[in-house]
Amino acid sequence: MSEEGGRKNLRMPDDDEMFAVVTDMLGGGRVRLQCNDGKERMGRIPGRMRFRTWINEDDVVLIEPWDWQDEKADIEWRYDSQDAAQLRREGHID
Repeated sequence: MSEEGGRKNLRMPDDDEMFAVVTDMLGGGRVRLQCNDGKERMGRIPGRMRFRTWINEDDVVLIEPWDWQDEKADIEWRYDSQDAAQLRREGHID
């Protein structure tokens, strides 16, 4: 952490990524997401995250929507509760 009030440098979205909040766990490595652009998508937890990073309801995640199917997305990153609070304070997510 840096010294100015406990602010951390967090991973921010690239051009093709966005923030989302997990609204429902569907099973089978799938989740329902409420995205920053106002759309609701089905998210897929990739194998590299499945047993290393536990994703629960109300978690803030970084997603990459599919090019060929806009209603689906891959989860790229999960923010812990302190990082999500920082993102909300800075106005990146609602």
